[in-house]
Amino acid sequence: MSGSGTTEPTGTHSTARTPASRVVIVGCGPTGLLLAGDLAAAGVPVTVLEKRPHRISNLSRAFVLHARTLEQLDARGLADDLEAVGQPLDRLGLFGRLTMDLSALPSRYRHLLVLPQYEVEKALERRAVDAGADFRYETELTGLTQDAAGVTVEARGPEGRTETVRAAYVVGADGMRSAVRQAIGLPFPGRSVIRSVVLADVRLAEKPPTLLTVDAVGDAFAFLAPFGDGYYRVIGWHRGRDVSDHEPLELAEVKEITRLALGRDFGMHDARWMSRFHSDERQAPAYRVGRVFLAGDAAHVHTPAGGQGMNTGLQDAANLSWKLAAVLGGHADPALLATYQDERHPVGRAVLRSSGGIVRLAMAKRPWTLAARAALTTFLDACGPARRKVAGQVTGIGYRYPAPRGAHALTGARVPDVTLSGGGRLYEALRGGRFVLITPEPYEAGAGRADRLAVTRWAGGRRTTLLVRPDGYAAWAADAATPADIETAVLRHLGPTSPATVQFS
Repeated sequence: MSGSGTTEPTGTHSTARTPASRVVIVGCGPTGLLLAGDLAAAGVPVTVLEKRPHRISNLSRAFVLHARTLEQLDARGLADDLEAVGQPLDRLGLFGRLTMDLSALPSRYRHLLVLPQYEVEKALERRAVDAGADFRYETELTGLTQDAAGVTVEARGPEGRTETVRAAYVVGADGMRSAVRQAIGLPFPGRSVIRSVVLADVRLAEKPPTLLTVDAVGDAFAFLAPFGDGYYRVIGWHRGRDVSDHEPLELAEVKEITRLALGRDFGMHDARWMSRFHSDERQAPAYRVGRVFLAGDAAHVHTPAGGQGMNTGLQDAANLSWKLAAVLGGHADPALLATYQDERHPVGRAVLRSSGGIVRLAMAKRPWTLAARAALTTFLDACGPARRKVAGQVTGIGYRYPAPRGAHALTGARVPDVTLSGGGRLYEALRGGRFVLITPEPYEAGAGRADRLAVTRWAGGRRTTLLVRPDGYAAWAADAATPADIETAVLRHLGPTSPATVQFS
């Protein structure tokens, strides 16, 4: 593990290792780690500042990887190992009788994966370290200024040492209380939705009947999820218990809430950790100010309903990383970076709405809200398209990005893991941060693009030509493309075979 050293990356791309091409990432959670690994693998110099000491905490917050996130991790060669550690679940209970069946998802991952956040962090950290990312722990951001040529970051390291880092871009992945967001003057509007939520990691005398156990009855809500080491995370809330986050918490209160919501407390004992927190719904009005970006909880926070938090942040990182690498490698105009806001801000807003809607319906108490919940459950049970839309939102596979007017219907859509000629898979071909061109027409990537573009064919006789971005979304498509059409599209999205000189001033 590197401390404040400058280990050389193992990536094959040719980005010059200068301050003019460096990216500083503030925050070492899943979002920052995925971004750091992607950039370092692309040859971009990356410095990660993290104010905590170097350790992966077992006090995990998130417990679910959804299908779209597993696809993104598959494109990085990480999904299989995580699948081996986690436990798949093909049904997700939301509230009352409403259960989401995931077994019919149009994905290789027709389930969600139950595993603690720290397992995801360990896998992402190993990848980032192996790629050469420079980690500086116990280092806190104290100042940030930017100009037309770059960003100057001031930080305080171990024993109060001060240091200055110059970079082309900065990404704040430093959570809800983001120092980066404060430094660039962005507000974080929203409100607390649920106060005095209790958390506890406990052993159980009785094994719950399902892998994830969740329900809301009357004034109480409870959720149980396994760590895999004999302990379970309990999340509970009682409408009548509105106290400060700093109020002491006893196991008896956790057990009482669980009994009210789930009917029994499963013989909870040996709590190794207990705490209270409050759940907010907030979103920054912009994910970018100049050369500074926000991702993950620094950009948006919402209720834990549906398990979408970590997943949304990881997909932020997957969207931003290839764009930064393309611009810093001289293969794309810096205007490409504006699409991060255009594509990810609406998704963050939609996640706030869906997770907020789930928790409000789960905690319904008044007769008209209970009636609305019952009506929605009945409607979703009967209406396949509506049920699939909800599943697409919660799992992430249903989102698509804006496309230019007149573009092919596939443009902007998530591309599933299609089988390719020779028996390969699309998400294997995407590894290495490459675009993938699937075409029935003969086309050569060219020496200057060989490490950034894989060219392949459909396994069947399909005639559509499809250019897939490194994050698995369609950049361009045509039903009857000529070689000239393909070259024009590749040139537009990947740039010339020789990288252009990017001006930072």
